[in-house]
Amino acid sequence: MRRRFDSLKGLERLPRPSALCAKSREEPGLLGKKMALVPYNDTALWGVQKLHQSSSVYYFANHTIKIKQDWKQLGVAAVVWDAAVVLCTFLEMGGIDLQGRMVIELGAGTGLLGIVAALLGAHVTITDRKAALAFLESNVRANLPTDLGPRAVVKELTWGQDLGSFSPGSYDVILGADIVYLEETFEALLHTLDHLCSDRTVILLSCRLRYERDQNFLKMLRGLFSVHEVFYDSNNDVHIFKAQRNIQKGDL
Repeated sequence: MRRRFDSLKGLERLPRPSALCAKSREEPGLLGKKMALVPYNDTALWGVQKLHQSSSVYYFANHTIKIKQDWKQLGVAAVVWDAAVVLCTFLEMGGIDLQGRMVIELGAGTGLLGIVAALLGAHVTITDRKAALAFLESNVRANLPTDLGPRAVVKELTWGQDLGSFSPGSYDVILGADIVYLEETFEALLHTLDHLCSDRTVILLSCRLRYERDQNFLKMLRGLFSVHEVFYDSNNDVHIFKAQRNIQKGDL
């Protein structure tokens, strides 16, 4: 049974992207093969001014976290989206026990989710494409206390590639926030999830279901895993789905 919350502690609410904004993700002239690293056209973003701020501040796990943003250089990969904040809140509220767990975040972007996971006791591998790594690393290092630094490793991962440097089935938890929106990446993402999962790995994906293709991804995911919606934030229209290769008698 999923949990529904109308307001969440620590959630700095962002405007919902307009149809024009969402459409711009897929314009061939902008997108090409850049995937998430797409600078947006400023004139199409009148409704998302907060995303253009150079930083945003959050409070999780008894820590103030200041996240740098760089929309103009890295586009959607370098701003904090609602789905990440909602999933951070879910984790802080005890949605899953991360203490001592081996965790990997896919498509980390700004690094907020991976940072919070480390603050909650996980050993986290925080991943994204090469072009985002320096930016991601700077946020991670700026927000983790020195004694917690060893808990977080920033590493390059392009879905469907580079998998040889990631041991199959070695993670307890896989995290992803707002990484399901480009249909051309779905097969590679599923291949990556399949590689990283053991029978006991828990996948938590936080997202909005904007389009039919998002529902199609869930159908594809259910072809490999048992999938359940465990959380819904109605204020921000964000869903959290939990997936496992097999249904287990005990939860993490």
